[in-house]
Amino acid sequence: MLFKYHAIDQDGHERDGTIEAPSQEVAVSSLQRRSLIISAIESTEKKALFNLNIPFFGRISNKDIVILSRQIATLFEAQVSALRVFRLLAAEVDNKQLATVLSSVGDDLQSGSPISRALARHPNVFSTFYVNMVRAGEESGKLSETFLYLADYLDRSYDIVSKAENALVYPIFVIVVFFGVMALMLTLVIPKISAVLIDSGQSIPIYTTIVIGFSNFLVNYGIFLFVAIIIGGLYIWQLGKTEHGRRILDEMKLSVPYVGDLYKKLYLARIADNFSTMLLSGVSVVEAIEITSSVVGNAAYAAVLAQVGTDVKGGSSISNAFDQHPEIPGIMIAMTKVGEETGELGKILTTLAKFYNREVTNAVDTLVGLIEPIMIVLLGLGVGVLLAAVLLPIYNLAGSI
Repeated sequence: MLFKYHAIDQDGHERDGTIEAPSQEVAVSSLQRRSLIISAIESTEKKALFNLNIPFFGRISNKDIVILSRQIATLFEAQVSALRVFRLLAAEVDNKQLATVLSSVGDDLQSGSPISRALARHPNVFSTFYVNMVRAGEESGKLSETFLYLADYLDRSYDIVSKAENALVYPIFVIVVFFGVMALMLTLVIPKISAVLIDSGQSIPIYTTIVIGFSNFLVNYGIFLFVAIIIGGLYIWQLGKTEHGRRILDEMKLSVPYVGDLYKKLYLARIADNFSTMLLSGVSVVEAIEITSSVVGNAAYAAVLAQVGTDVKGGSSISNAFDQHPEIPGIMIAMTKVGEETGELGKILTTLAKFYNREVTNAVDTLVGLIEPIMIVLLGLGVGVLLAAVLLPIYNLAGSI
């Protein structure tokens, strides 16, 4: 948002101007850091009756951060100052929300804040991992390389996660359509046909009786079943907000046949990739483990990494700490040990990350290849059984006339 302000500087002179900030509080804070005394400040945006602010359409995507990181790295390599980098990008980016964030970062840099601290004030945009990587780049004097590392990492992470998620979209869509079609047939079509069969007085096969009974249940009690499903979904959603509930749901996710193995490889790839990227950027081992535990995305593996971090602080090697947890496979433990012995842990973990990324890609391709024929067969069998249970008695009734 753009705010217009009236202020007094240290010399007692009145100053008028505008400032970009996500909120009035942030605007006031930024101006005070410039040693200005605010006497009046207001938003320049007029509130219209139908001016809807829908976050989805202005959200900052992972792709935006990848492009931003590459642009920052390029500008740093060109010896452009940090303040000018963020000012330039704030004026150039198409995403208004991102432009506001970058403008706020520029204000913080102008007031003397380091880049990492300025980015940390926007946790919804820049993760703990991102901020700590930038902090390591500031300390080592390799900011341009750090932003390139971040862009490459985020690109890899987005690609592998989106590939895994997209593989599950098709089966979920088919399953929803299948149950929707079956529900419509059982509640709208079957009751009318079953009335004809019952009125005919002929004996009804057991499988047809089961279908009619299930249809009657949905007609009479379907609304209660629907309400129960909604309540169950809300309960699971609320459960996922608690630490204990999130741990239970994440462990259940890992225990699903085949899909659980896919998720395990995905999280292991993320652990190795995060860990190697931070180590190669100069982040300490303990800090790298702690940050990885906070961004791995699974409560079960986060708990494992938290315990590994505690063990490493106590003097244990990373490989020995990994060896205490069955969630960490033997190949990862062995390669970590080799990396520790050779002093090339970062490079070893990079190789391991590439291995698990390939494993995830292969598993997703295999899953997609299996899902399509399996879903088609199950859909055909379900509809075929339902129609056969109803049409065969009708055929017999027509033949007896």
